[in-house]
Amino acid sequence: YLGRPETDMFRSTALVGLGNALRPSQPEEALQVFETYLALFRRRWPQAKEVIALAQSDLACCLNEVGRHDEAVVLMRGIYARRVAMHGAAHEDTISSGLNLSSSLFTLELWSEAKTLTRDQLLPAAERSLGADSHTTLMLKHNLVQVLAQDPACTREDLLEAETIMQDVVERRRRVFGPAHPDTLTDERARADVRTKLAARVDAQAHRRKASPQTGPRPHASAASPSHERFNVTPKKCCNDCGEWLEQDKYSKKQWKARSVRRCLECVAALAAEATG
Repeated sequence: YLGRPETDMFRSTALVGLGNALRPSQPEEALQVFETYLALFRRRWPQAKEVIALAQSDLACCLNEVGRHDEAVVLMRGIYARRVAMHGAAHEDTISSGLNLSSSLFTLELWSEAKTLTRDQLLPAAERSLGADSHTTLMLKHNLVQVLAQDPACTREDLLEAETIMQDVVERRRRVFGPAHPDTLTDERARADVRTKLAARVDAQAHRRKASPQTGPRPHASAASPSHERFNVTPKKCCNDCGEWLEQDKYSKKQWKARSVRRCLECVAALAAEATG
């Protein structure tokens, strides 16, 4: 088909087929084909917005496969925004584009953006328009679990949420796709990984409690307020990981002043050891 005119549709279809055939073993060559295909449609059929969006999606996936993740995520953000504008947030093509974007954000460790996009935008739209048992919906939940569990700043509450979501995903996979389906097995492994992380976190907390037992009742949350001065009470703050109320010398200066997630020195060290282990 190479000798056919640029406007011949068989030629452009052959380009897509060639790119898809090259992707598994020769992604660099496939990338050049997809770039040629996209340039062709922009030049000859600029009004074919949906075809151009599909070509950009193929190109972005290929960029990811060759390790050019920063370029891929820029393309994917644009594709998702245009599909929201063209079709609305609840359209299947829009949600599929969002799924690709959330995967790219995870790869780049953009935890906050990935969590907000997946949990607050994509999942509600997918459950409403595609249903809770849809493969795309279950993939989005899988992505959210990975973001919650792999984020270095994840708390015990994040891991508990991830375990709850993954349990629901596994049950739906077994019922809809069967226990032997590859996606079911993948999600079972993901659930096991989350449970392992959660168990390690609980064991570390129990060890720290045993090493530093609390005496007497824990101070109220307001113990760190200025009122402690009137009652001669040493100010304490709660560690989000171990749940212990500890004095200022048990925290780094930055963690003591933290307003959201706060970790004591022991929990920070345990998290670092877990990450390197």
